[in-house]
Amino acid sequence: MPDFQLTERVAIVTGASRGLGAAIAGGLAEHGARVVLSSRKQEDLDREAERLNRRFPGRALAIAAHAGREADLKLLVERTMQELGRIDILVNNAGTNPYFGPLIDADLGVWDKTFEVNLRGYFVLTQLVYRAWMAEHGGVVLNVASTGGLRPSPGLGIYDVTKAGVIMLTRQLARELGGRVRVNCIAPGLFRTRFAQALWGNEAILNRVLEANPFGRIGEPDEIAGAAVFLVSDAAAYVNGEVLVVDGGSGEAM
Repeated sequence: MPDFQLTERVAIVTGASRGLGAAIAGGLAEHGARVVLSSRKQEDLDREAERLNRRFPGRALAIAAHAGREADLKLLVERTMQELGRIDILVNNAGTNPYFGPLIDADLGVWDKTFEVNLRGYFVLTQLVYRAWMAEHGGVVLNVASTGGLRPSPGLGIYDVTKAGVIMLTRQLARELGGRVRVNCIAPGLFRTRFAQALWGNEAILNRVLEANPFGRIGEPDEIAGAAVFLVSDAAAYVNGEVLVVDGGSGEAM
């Protein structure tokens, strides 16, 4: 029988103070994991950790870290090991998208900032977690990309390129780590999060997505949790290097 239980496992989830990250963290905690919530602002994390601990006492710990800063990520891993002693699951979810417009017109500073968080940060944290625990004990890495990493979308060129990079990072590490550490990826479509509000709040973009979506609506954050729990659990023990699209079947980039 499929085993979705995560009891006694420790997970780090970045970008976990709200949106998809918070939903994923909640799903992992519900299935027994102890979850380290991470994002830039400690107060937002504390609020989310308190909410989770009311539902699942003692399963959430909040540690602030900027996903684009190596020093912050080192401290995140060190504190997790000190507090909880292991890191079985890493969910790279933190993201940024400071630019909307033609890719060819983008400023290099914006390009660098987006890559720093969305791609370089994923690699740095994965490397740190691997060296701290997973190289010896095994584990699971789940990267959150986007349907934009599979299909180009107007105005989101830099973001889409970083998410395409996340997909290839996933596949490369899945091959290199030889099954001892499974590495998979979720590619969400348009979800009702604060991060994506500029998109679903735009009538033209929203209508384009809704017209292509068999459900006639966009996703709600909690609807990502099941896919994440599956991929990090033993129910997916033979799933490695895969990209699971979660977009309601719309076939549209975010």
